[in-house]
Amino acid sequence: MINFVQNRRLFFTIAAVLILLSVAALITSAVMYGELLRVSIDFKGGSLFVLKFEESVSEADIREAFAEQGYTGAIIQRLGAASENTWQVRASFATADDVQAVLDALDTNVGKVDRARSNVDTVEPTVGAEVARNAAIAVLIASLVVLAFISFSFRHVPNPFRYGVASIVAMSVNVVVTLGFYALMGILQGWEADALFLTALLTVIGFSVQDVIVVFDRIRENIPRHKGEPFELIVNRSVMETVHRSLATQLNAMFVMIAILLFGGATIKPFIAVMLVGMISETFTSLCVAVPLLVVWEERSSGGMSTAQAAV
Repeated sequence: MINFVQNRRLFFTIAAVLILLSVAALITSAVMYGELLRVSIDFKGGSLFVLKFEESVSEADIREAFAEQGYTGAIIQRLGAASENTWQVRASFATADDVQAVLDALDTNVGKVDRARSNVDTVEPTVGAEVARNAAIAVLIASLVVLAFISFSFRHVPNPFRYGVASIVAMSVNVVVTLGFYALMGILQGWEADALFLTALLTVIGFSVQDVIVVFDRIRENIPRHKGEPFELIVNRSVMETVHRSLATQLNAMFVMIAILLFGGATIKPFIAVMLVGMISETFTSLCVAVPLLVVWEERSSGGMSTAQAAV
């Protein structure tokens, strides 16, 4: 049997490197843009213009038209192929009258806007702030619920609280890595965190808990079956008995996500990319962070005595 848990120092080193790289990306984003993640109007409020022109126009002309209306910091991106003449503009909050003034200015100075195929979404700053606050609260509540659930479910094994803490640590690593990846893509590709990103992040948290519980549950079953064995051996056996299930499940989902990234639409790619990175991260952390952390904690607290021995 492969001694999977014995490589915990290597796994911890890899996790530490991933965390450092993620933090570096977040800090770089904060220095460049004043925020850890480039956030969309879903969080900070503003207006999103999706403009379909009837003729070819230039980014410079669009920018100038918005600047003349007072939107000097607008973020302008082309959508689709150049022949589609479709542009996306993110600007500060605009009232209905402001939107009409911008469209009129574009018609006059840039090119005719196809009003039927264009749209403007507006989020008030107070709504954006509420979304950001609720997102933070949701992550905190999810962490507390996971801790309470695992501690209760594993109450019949020694030190059930440690299983919950190990799960939270692994989940936290996944969150940091996911945020770091998105911050990096914000720097390289201009990605902005929106409500869809929040959905992906919460899904990653759910995946993190699901996978680690599978391994922990097998550990719980094996402790009374193998009394007298070192705790590390029990854990390693449990990992080897469940690793094929974890990898098979995750790889099936990953293959689908990769296919969507390659052949799916541009608007959904950031969402799928976050899901994919989060799933890769949680597959690693559930096996290589949560489980080894549990072994280290148990062994140091018991002075080398196995949990199975302590439970006799």
